[in-house]
Amino acid sequence: MTNVELLLNAFTTLLVTLDPPGLAPLFLGLTRGMTRQQRKHVALRGAAIAFGILAVFAVFGASILEALGISIGAFRIAGGLMLFAIAFEMIFEKRQERKEKTSENAITRDHMHNIAVFPLALPLIAGPGAISATILLAGALPGPVERTELILVIGLCIGVVLLALVIADRLDRFLGVTGRAILTRLLGVILAALSVQFVVDGIKSAFHL
Repeated sequence: MTNVELLLNAFTTLLVTLDPPGLAPLFLGLTRGMTRQQRKHVALRGAAIAFGILAVFAVFGASILEALGISIGAFRIAGGLMLFAIAFEMIFEKRQERKEKTSENAITRDHMHNIAVFPLALPLIAGPGAISATILLAGALPGPVERTELILVIGLCIGVVLLALVIADRLDRFLGVTGRAILTRLLGVILAALSVQFVVDGIKSAFHL
């Protein structure tokens, strides 16, 4: 793949994993009772924290794997399987149910002031899937220039998430329950295909094929 194709693949993988349309109704539930300005503040803070988390894994993720003695091939296989599990959940609407439970727990524990950190930034935005995808993509973009480009791609994806959160009420009304279900399933199919490609690449790398 060319560098442009890798970056386009990175953008698609991260954006599908982050699932901005699926986050919109959860964000509305988390920020129930807040003013529009308060919601914007929470969305901005949560997005900034999530960006920081993913950027750190983009830079140091491969080094962490190396320190643990895990090859990038092995992680591609494991990460691809994890992303496939997330894709399966998206197609059969299990992921939304799990995320809704996480958001409900946060509300019942009265963590409204810290909602931007937990559960918004972690694990709803920068969850295990997004972190795994970031490390996998960083492994395919090893140079400092490529890593910088990856961080810019992460920033662009987080920007799309932020936009979805800021206009969450309008997005939720526009899509409706049926629209969200169709879009989430479509994104799930795309993620499934991308995750299988990660596994194939991992097998090739691990067995030097």
